Amino acid sequence: MNRTTAGDVELPEVESDRELGRILIVDDDRMNRMLLSRTLERDGHTTASAESGEQALKMLGQAPYDVVLLDVVMPEMDGFEVLARVKGDPQTRHLPVIMISAVDDMAEIVQGIQNGAEDYLPKPFDAVLLSARIRASLARKRLHDLEMQYRAEIREHALTLEQLNRELTRRVQEQVDELNRLNRLRRFLSPQLAELVVSAGEESLLEPHRREISVLFCDLQGFTSFSEISAPEQVVSVLGEFHENFGALVRAFNATVGFFAGDGLMVFFNDPIPCPDPAARAMRMATALRTSMAGTLAGWRRREYDLDFRTGIAFGYATLGQMGFEGRNDYTAVGPVVNMAARLCDLGFGGGDILADQASYSAVEHLVHAEPLGLVNLKGFSRPRSVYRILEMHDETVPTE
Repeated sequence: MNRTTAGDVELPEVESDRELGRILIVDDDRMNRMLLSRTLERDGHTTASAESGEQALKMLGQAPYDVVLLDVVMPEMDGFEVLARVKGDPQTRHLPVIMISAVDDMAEIVQGIQNGAEDYLPKPFDAVLLSARIRASLARKRLHDLEMQYRAEIREHALTLEQLNRELTRRVQEQVDELNRLNRLRRFLSPQLAELVVSAGEESLLEPHRREISVLFCDLQGFTSFSEISAPEQVVSVLGEFHENFGALVRAFNATVGFFAGDGLMVFFNDPIPCPDPAARAMRMATALRTSMAGTLAGWRRREYDLDFRTGIAFGYATLGQMGFEGRNDYTAVGPVVNMAARLCDLGFGGGDILADQASYSAVEHLVHAEPLGLVNLKGFSRPRSVYRILEMHDETVPTE
């Protein structure tokens, strides 16, 4: 920064706020071009000169300028035609043009202004007036450039915001889809299993297939008679207590819910997510349910509710998958193993009775203390089947995987 002195005190020179620019001078008279150029360069501007309209238009297409000083009277292409070409080009239409003419004709001045000229300067030009009008034109040009820059930044920000919104919409839709899938799966899977299936993107696991599973049926004995003589509030309360006990164990043992109808419930193990010990897991859940229901049964008896519950367990192959119709389908299992578990449940005598088929008992024989009931005829089966009453398990640990 330049400095001046006042006495013995050195004062900083205030920086000028004068706008400096690159000026294109268009005039067929060489002397006029020189005089204008020298005057403008003394003010700090940079200048370039064109001796014809064609040359000026060519130069405007090759380099940026801030102001054009344009003579009106020129051979071949006059200043008005050049002005029309400049204002008709999107790249130069906002460029300030100051018309210069030796003819002091108001009609000519008006025509230039109407055609888009920024200002008018008579010949011979006055240096102070020239400087003032150049400065005013440059200030307007800077404001326009700032506005264009601001608009460009706004457009860029808008595009960025639009892209972010699209990405956010996509991610939200993905999360909504995932939540919808998770909610559908939670109807028949424990939350842990449902989240595992969704996170793995393996809903193909729910397509129809065949697998060896362990099935557990459980129902309330005497519920039909109870519901006929009890108030609806009592029936709902009983079912709520039963489901609360059962539901907690479904989550703890990662069971898959295959059937749910009031007092009758069916779950199975080893599908859709495999587990290494489906029969043992079913047995552990049944004994855990018996323990959990003990207090509930005692409370029902105090209220003189003639209710009990029983469980049937079977082990074997079944067909599994989503079954039903549009708008209402469930993931479930069908096959003899399911029928076997249901028949064993019906055979139970209450008191938390747990009855198991031969396949289930063989798979967990080393883990349980059981009472053989011999060969029993079961509805729907052509020959008698061996049945075992599970008295207790040596290991009733709740699985952690």
